[in-house]
Amino acid sequence: MNRSETHIVTEFVLLGFPGCWEIQIFLFSLFLVVYALTLVGNGAIICAVKWDPRLYTPMYFLLGNFAFLEIWYVSSTIPNMLVNILSKTKAISFSGCFLQFYFFFSLGTAECLFLAVMAYDRYQAICHPLHYPIIMTRRLCGTLVSLCWLIGFLGYPIPIFFISQLPFCGPNIIDHFLCDMDPLMALSCAPAPITEFIFYTQSSLVLFFTLMYILRSYTLLLRAVFQIPSTAGQRKAFSTCGSHLTVVSLFYGTVMVMYVSPTYGISALMQKILTLVYSIMTPFLNPLIYSLRNKDMKLALRNVLFGRRISQNS
Repeated sequence: MNRSETHIVTEFVLLGFPGCWEIQIFLFSLFLVVYALTLVGNGAIICAVKWDPRLYTPMYFLLGNFAFLEIWYVSSTIPNMLVNILSKTKAISFSGCFLQFYFFFSLGTAECLFLAVMAYDRYQAICHPLHYPIIMTRRLCGTLVSLCWLIGFLGYPIPIFFISQLPFCGPNIIDHFLCDMDPLMALSCAPAPITEFIFYTQSSLVLFFTLMYILRSYTLLLRAVFQIPSTAGQRKAFSTCGSHLTVVSLFYGTVMVMYVSPTYGISALMQKILTLVYSIMTPFLNPLIYSLRNKDMKLALRNVLFGRRISQNS
């Protein structure tokens, strides 16, 4: 079938969060503040890693790149959401919808890979401390970061292209605040079981393999931590890993519910809330989680945010 004949829908309507005008203004203000704080917090982490010599280590190099990813990840949803809240039509163009779909899933995949790489870094630092500087060289870190971005962005163009070629004859209303897989497939006029199978298989494999690797790394890591004779050493090891585990639990817990478990019994509102947690709240909480139990990062962020000079002796 010819694309021009089948694609009657030229735009989609994102319902977002329904409510009266006062509620819409409250949500707009809330998400605007969250977005601004997310940009400031993750931007501060990037600046701290770049400017503070104490943070010139593989762990903080990966954390700085992860913060950079979080800025882009939250930017794939909130700006359009803010425009949508104030819009009367709440419309998004056909191409804009699929562009958001692509960036949202590509950045989410890159986030899974980054979390796995950061788990690998912590495993090497605690289980092989003597060989850690030799293994985690700047070149290897750069290669791992590049692979995260490349795999994330090269994995979805073909599946999403085929989804965009499906006939969308109407209706065009999406009960969500972003263009996601399930709502789009529900609007298609023709079933595409093979395309759906490939997309969900690819997403599930990324989630399961990265999560299994993270769990394996931390199982071996915890075994090594309990063998540390001093309590102070154990406490330090837990403090460096606890923040990463918190982010992993928050992100994977909600993503697995959305994209691995059946969502038929989950209400549209609950799906929106779950999506908010892993796509907006995780990037927002990232600076807090990584700085609360990390003395060096806390001091470096204080220097960046309050304009203090970084001294080698502090």
